[in-house]
Amino acid sequence: MSKKITEVTEELVLPILAKMNLELVDIEFVKEGKNWYLKVFIDSEKGIDIEDCGNVSEQLSEKLDETDPISYPYFLEVSSPGVERPLKKPEDVQKAIGKQVHIKTYEPINNEKIFEGKLIQFDGERLIVEVLIKTRKKQVEIPYNKVASARLAVTFH
Repeated sequence: MSKKITEVTEELVLPILAKMNLELVDIEFVKEGKNWYLKVFIDSEKGIDIEDCGNVSEQLSEKLDETDPISYPYFLEVSSPGVERPLKKPEDVQKAIGKQVHIKTYEPINNEKIFEGKLIQFDGERLIVEVLIKTRKKQVEIPYNKVASARLAVTFH
């Protein structure tokens, strides 16, 4: 099979999610210890419950059995991305405006590579994040093409 396992899984799961009005957040195929895991993270506007995960898992498992893209044993996990949801696509970043985010960059911006604060603006090219430096709020502009990873951040007050 020439396509990557995650790409094949995405092709199989998207129609299932569309019927259920759910969205695909991410797919990972990872080895943990001696076991392989195919992890599918799903979400929706109303959130995800165990029943949603079970339904998607059951339907996807059938499709994976039919196409058989993985020739060795693995575990399929379907779950919510959790409160620290990754922001993989520009649409994800757009939806996060006004929320707390955690951003890592490929290269330093103002001598920093990690930024945590409130996402103020995103225009597709750059993010404006309001960070707290000691007791002062400061806005940092981060070019989108310099973002290595981004996720929602949980804050405790």
